[in-house]
Formats: sequence, structure tokens, C-alpha cells
Amino acid sequence: MNSSVPYIDPEAYCFENILCYKTPWTTGTKIALYSFFYAIVIITITGNLIVVISISHFKQLHSPNNLLVLSLALADLMLGVCVLPFSIMTAVESCWYLGAVFCKIHTIIDVMLSTVSIFHLGFIAVDRYYAVCDPLSYPNKITIRTAIIFVIVGWTIGFMYSFGLIFKSAYSQGYEDLFAQLSCNGDKCILLYNETWALVNACTFMIPCFAMISTYRQIFKVARRQARTIQSMEHKAHSLEANKNRLVQNREWKAAKTLALVMGVFVFCWLPYFIISLVNVFTKFSASEFLILFSVWLGYMNSAFNPLIYAFFYPWFRKALKLIISCAIFETSSSTVKLYAE
Repeated sequence: MNSSVPYIDPEAYCFENILCYKTPWTTGTKIALYSFFYAIVIITITGNLIVVISISHFKQLHSPNNLLVLSLALADLMLGVCVLPFSIMTAVESCWYLGAVFCKIHTIIDVMLSTVSIFHLGFIAVDRYYAVCDPLSYPNKITIRTAIIFVIVGWTIGFMYSFGLIFKSAYSQGYEDLFAQLSCNGDKCILLYNETWALVNACTFMIPCFAMISTYRQIFKVARRQARTIQSMEHKAHSLEANKNRLVQNREWKAAKTLALVMGVFVFCWLPYFIISLVNVFTKFSASEFLILFSVWLGYMNSAFNPLIYAFFYPWFRKALKLIISCAIFETSSSTVKLYAE
């Protein structure tokens, strides 16, 4: 007697859950995806590790602004170490093999680091505002102690927001059954927001971004006005003090432009994810898995872009990189090397 039961290929599903399909990639596509994603991980870890080592080691870089950049790079480094390697599994295999508890931990760290990055970029914008727009009071208002407070506030709020949101499963309240279905009862590690938390999540991104854009717009207006004033003064007198002020002002202006670019890249990378997450919940979760995957990894790629921006626009970064690669940082007094003119 012939059996009418169709053959089920166990390789097509997550574990033995026949309701939870794997993405049917070909072997060649899987190899290409793994290569691409691991390249992002390597760039993220290596680039941000260099930023962390450079600012930590060289005393000339021990400034309030660079302390914020260091903390931002540390958040990106943690993303590369603690989040991305496991997210690759979900991206390529579309299954989660590490259990529900670790899925929750992974998601908490992921959301926390994204929130930390947003707050740090906001604090960096405040730092640049005073450095360019109020340079006389800048050393008194933005000190190392102030920067440390900014760092503590950014990490604390990021942890509290992510832990409270994910640990209590507040983000999926009202959609527990749908969440269980879409996550295949835990065989897929996904983040599904309800309407309330989709709006809150979007606001935690949109409001700081608009504030930062407004701040940098004001910085650029003031910087252009100061540049015209300095040029006018240089026509009247060519003193050593005037030249020194011009060099300092130019350095602060270049730093502001570079960090504005960092913020712009952050918005470009993460804006699609927050828009898709918000629209998805109000369209009955109709967004495709590919679209969500693309938006998530575009956001992750931001952590790899930041060190590349520093490499292109910060001469001190390139000089520090050479010293690190040549192992010159292990020499006596290497921490006092001048990476830029005072």
C-alpha cells in the first residue's frame, strides 16, 4: 500500500518545527551572505577597537569631546562583539538556536546599544555647540567631569529603557499570540512592537535626531559668521595670537563637520528601520522579512562606518593607526606623542 503522506525535508525547517521555515538560500548565496556579514563584523570590531585604544592611550586625545567619542566607539565595539555574530545566524539561517533566554538577553543588549548611541550623538552635538558657538566658556562648561556625567547618563538610560522594555515584554503586549506565531514559539528571535511601543520607539529616535539637526544647523551658521570675522581680522593684523586662534577655531570647526557627518550617517542608516517598524505595526505586520532584515543590517553597518569616517577626516586617527600597527605604542612615553598641532 502506497503512503499518501508527503515527504518533509527536515533541513527546510527550524529544528523539527514544521511551521517554521528556513529561508531557502542556495549554498552559494549562503557563502556570500556569511562573507558579507562577517566582513561587517570584522570592520566594526577592528575599527572601533582602534578608536578605543587611540583615545585611551594618547594623552593629547584626553578631551571631553574625545571621551564621548570613545564611549560611542565602545558601544559600537560591543555591538560588533555581543550582537552581530548572533544576528548573522538569524539573518542567514532565519532560525535561532540559542534559546529564548539568550534571545531576550541579545535583544536587550541590541536595543540598549542603539539607545546609547543616540544619546551619545546628542551629547556630542551639545559639546560641539559650546566649542564652536561659545568657545570662551567652553572649557568651564564642558569639562572631563561633564563628559563623564554625559557618558553615565547615556549608558544608564539606554540600559533602563531596553531592560524595562524587553525583560517585561512590554513591547509585545496585546500581540502575544501573533508574536508566538511569527517567532515560531521562540525558534526565531524577533522584536515585534505593539502600536504604543512602536510610537515610543520611533520618538526615542526622531526627537533626538531633529534636536541634533537643529543644533548642527546653528553650529554651522555661527561657524560661518566666525570665519568671516577671523578673515576680516587677518586682513588688519597678522599676529601670532590671531593665527593661533584661527588654528584652534579651524580644528573645532573641522571636528564639528566630521561629527555632524557621523550623525548624518547614523540617521541615514537607522531611519529606515524605525520607519519600517512603525509602519509595520499599523499595516498588520505586512512588511517582508527581507525588508526588515535589510533595514536592521543597514543600521548595524553604521557601527562599521564611524571608524572609516574618522580615518578619512581625522589626521590624528591615521597617525595613531600607524603607531598601533607598528607597535610603537609599546615604547616608553609613546602616550605623549603629539598627534596634531596644539
